[in-house]
Amino acid sequence: MIVLKFGGTSLESVDSIKEVKEVITSKSGGRIVVVSAIGKTTNQLQHMAELARTGDTQYISVYEQLHDQHAEIISLLLDISFHEKVEAIFKQLRRVCDGVFLLKELTKRSLDFILSAGELLSSNIIASYLKKEGEQVNLLDSRVFIKTDDTFGGAIVDFHTSNGLLKQALETSSKITVMGGFISSAPNGESTTLGRGGSDYTASIVAAALDAEILEIWTDVDGLMTADPRMVKHAQVIDEITYEEAIELSHFGAKVLYPPSLKPCFEKDIPIRIKNTFNKQTDGTLVSSGTDDDQLVKGITSLQNVSLISLSGTGLLSIPKFTKDFFATLAQHNLGVEFITQSNAEHTITIGLASEDAENAYHVLTKNFESHIADGLIDPIGIERDLSILALVGKNMKNQVGVSGNMFHVLGRNGVSIKAISQGSSERNISAIVKKADLSKSLNVLHEAFFQYEVKRVNLFIVGVGNVGKAFLEQLRTQSFILREEHRISIKLTGVANSQKMALDEEGISLDKWKDTLDSGDDFDPKWFQQKIIELNLRNSIFIDITAAKAIADLYPDFLQKSISVVTPNKIAATESFISYQNLKQTARRYSSQFLIETNVCAGLPVLSTLSDVVRSGDHVHQIEAVLSGTLNFLFNEYDGSRKFVDVIKQAKEEGYTEPDPRMDLSCEDVKRKLLILIRESGYAFEMNEIALEAFMPSSCQNTTSMEEFYKQVEKQEDYFKKLYQKSKENGTRLKVVAIFKDGKATVKLSEIWSEHPFYHLEGKDNIVLFFTDRYKEQPLVIKGAGAGAAVTASGIFADVLRLSQPES
Repeated sequence: MIVLKFGGTSLESVDSIKEVKEVITSKSGGRIVVVSAIGKTTNQLQHMAELARTGDTQYISVYEQLHDQHAEIISLLLDISFHEKVEAIFKQLRRVCDGVFLLKELTKRSLDFILSAGELLSSNIIASYLKKEGEQVNLLDSRVFIKTDDTFGGAIVDFHTSNGLLKQALETSSKITVMGGFISSAPNGESTTLGRGGSDYTASIVAAALDAEILEIWTDVDGLMTADPRMVKHAQVIDEITYEEAIELSHFGAKVLYPPSLKPCFEKDIPIRIKNTFNKQTDGTLVSSGTDDDQLVKGITSLQNVSLISLSGTGLLSIPKFTKDFFATLAQHNLGVEFITQSNAEHTITIGLASEDAENAYHVLTKNFESHIADGLIDPIGIERDLSILALVGKNMKNQVGVSGNMFHVLGRNGVSIKAISQGSSERNISAIVKKADLSKSLNVLHEAFFQYEVKRVNLFIVGVGNVGKAFLEQLRTQSFILREEHRISIKLTGVANSQKMALDEEGISLDKWKDTLDSGDDFDPKWFQQKIIELNLRNSIFIDITAAKAIADLYPDFLQKSISVVTPNKIAATESFISYQNLKQTARRYSSQFLIETNVCAGLPVLSTLSDVVRSGDHVHQIEAVLSGTLNFLFNEYDGSRKFVDVIKQAKEEGYTEPDPRMDLSCEDVKRKLLILIRESGYAFEMNEIALEAFMPSSCQNTTSMEEFYKQVEKQEDYFKKLYQKSKENGTRLKVVAIFKDGKATVKLSEIWSEHPFYHLEGKDNIVLFFTDRYKEQPLVIKGAGAGAAVTASGIFADVLRLSQPES
């Protein structure tokens, strides 16, 4: 014997009812079919009853709409225009509603009668359809077999009587038996209902009474999910779950199951399978007494609209039976508590309630304890609104160290503030209260962290799509498949901007068509762009600044405070005052974000990451010598007097080796910034004005207002540059702009390098850095390689993004 229960969504149309018939007839042996009301019938019946109670004649329109809906289904399914039993039910329904309208009174008894019509209608229609299709069918009125007390609106089942009646009628049946769920009857025969989850309850009662092989619950989803699929796109069906885990998972948000209604099956150890009427080939979810899987977390459940109420005060200890009185007050007003946490010393007790109950709870508790509040024994009751509950659920969590720590670490890294924490003694549930605005992000990052098969999504917001930006996006495009398939990382371009336009798309901007998307975007406004990024509140967000603009660098603190990490080759922020630099670092640490500036020095070379490792390992840097400008190294390597210095500058700019304004390179200001960053990252408090610069460019070249004028002045000074070259050649040296930090002093100057020095053979646009430390005294730590160019800078940015994108281990 098996029991099949079909919810309202499985019966809401002619096509779906035909799917139900296919499910039923695909089974063999005795089958008990328990059906809910068709579609949204119960809600319509409730609405009709309320309209009648208020004296609104619109109840008649709702009645007629319901009648027409059922009549249409009968016409299409049964090829008849009149169904005697269905019409009789509608006539009774109309008489009761007319009575409610005349009396302007809706008792729980009357409402139960009205609501019971939905299941009476659906069971008659389904039974008639199955008979028409040639099946042997019994139609039972559940009210005859499910007996309750007279608590209307949520009756208590008399299991002894109900079990006896069900066994007598159904134990040996080999036919298909159809009965309505949710409905029952009091001892005097009046209609009662079983409350929330009533149809599941009916099915569970029947399955337990008959010791059924299995209860199958057919609905419109594939089973219990690892998270709410409306919020977590990659939520998966849970194959198997224990009764206890199912209870925990469904307590807050898993609406497929209502555990109290399934208690009869739980007690009889009858397995329950949840399946999708519209996707029959899937196995669904099996709920049973035990599974052999070792899955750490089975699912993440949530409740969106929650408020926290807190009572605190050192005087709580002096109030006799305070806790008992506290919960008794809530119980007297039928206020259900979803979440509880209390300090060990009982100085504070905090509860979470559904928002619709919280305001009432606040007022009744304030009134109940008003004398204690007035006496100062209790602080005024606090209430915090617009919150949500989320919980990790899994029976194996109690056997694994660090689950809570990982949960809170993942949330913290994404800037989610936790308001309260609770863990039950069973250790199957770890719950946390978060801001409602953070719920979607929280669910997604936890799902990515605890379900290892899932791809981690990273959201990028980029400002600056010049040569470097374009190169970065192209590298991302070509690597995206490998990152997803081999490394479980899905990096999405969620926002992109340049100095004129900006575009945002929460679903991701195509890497093949980002230019078109940007061109058709809104006018660029840095503050508006930042505000929209923050409002999106997406998980694993990274802001990438590929500009040299101070206005963009000024946005970093707000991003870091929102736990949005910053990756940038823009050196402005890291070379402001030392206090400003420190504040950025501290902000990143405080809000679990990261400020990654690897490409500030030597493009894609791992200079800063290597330096960080050296310093963190306890070594001490006491001297730095470096050629830090790939641009300047290229210029002096290429220039030999055979062509003009200005032409070499133009070549460098065309090949992407210079800053957007080459004057920044040639003034050596860019080298000063890089040296300052190296000094600061080595652990020294240092300011830009402490670096001595011996400029090699004539002032007439540097003090120009346009690029055109700059090139003209450089051309005029060709003799000056030729003399520099000729002098160096005669001396057997090579010209390099060298940055030095030694004995607490820093200089940047054009130097003649002798052949014995490591800098002498530095070719092309390469950079080199020598670190002299306690451990590298005689032979310095050397880092050497390409230090300019769009591709290498882009690869450095990419490396920083990947550092931030690694899935949680």
